Amino acid sequence: MIELGKIQKLQVLREKSFGVYVGEPESGEAAVLLPKKHVPEGVKVGDELEVFIYKDSEDRLIATTEQPLVQVGETAVLEVKDVSRIGAFLNMGLEKDLLLPFKEQNHRVQPGEKCLIALYVDKSHRLAATMKVYSYMSNQSPYKKDDWVTGTIYEINERLGAFVAVDNRYYGLIPKGEMFGAYQAGDIVEARVSKVRSDGKLDLNPKAKAYQQMETDAEMVLNAMEKLGGVLPFNDRVAPEVIKQQFGLSKNAFKRAVGRLLKEGKITITENTIERV
Repeated sequence: MIELGKIQKLQVLREKSFGVYVGEPESGEAAVLLPKKHVPEGVKVGDELEVFIYKDSEDRLIATTEQPLVQVGETAVLEVKDVSRIGAFLNMGLEKDLLLPFKEQNHRVQPGEKCLIALYVDKSHRLAATMKVYSYMSNQSPYKKDDWVTGTIYEINERLGAFVAVDNRYYGLIPKGEMFGAYQAGDIVEARVSKVRSDGKLDLNPKAKAYQQMETDAEMVLNAMEKLGGVLPFNDRVAPEVIKQQFGLSKNAFKRAVGRLLKEGKITITENTIERV
């Protein structure tokens, strides 16, 4: 069976001046043209070729020996080449660009932007891209607790947190309680696996374990104090909202960092301020 949007091995059935036709001899399906410029030298009838099947500008199946950046059912980060009245066009490594319809975008993309997409076959039997990739993620990741991973944020849920495609293919979530920073869809993040759930999905934390993170947080607090002339206009009893806005930290993380600096004799805490010694 010839599959649209997939790399597959097909047999050369006949030759023409403008290319060769490939297919499966006993399937009864119509053969697909592989244009001459993509035919490897020395190929003859009966040979098998590995080709990718897509559709040309006239909606006809066509084969290529070029390697696409994504196949049907897979996800990949592709660059936006252009935006038109029907959607955006992405570079998928072939002569013809890939349509990302407006209805399949989770935000309006711009030329030059790179976005995580999945490739699917639409109702008109054409290849199309979607940024709604949740159902294309896998729960079979090789990662375990405390591993560091890299992924792409593909959705922000105000109630749950930031959904992350780890390695652009595995389920990951930065829970809302761990989102101490400004995140948006398309961001590349590095995070620690804080938990591998029973269903294989990964809970992520962009910070190291508390005792490892403390030194980094303490240094950040000191740098912020330097910019403010060595004085923070509040002490360690400040509201959590202020800490999150100023440092992107939880109140507990801030208090640990301040406690470390105090123990090292680098700061003093007054009724209204924290001052560098």
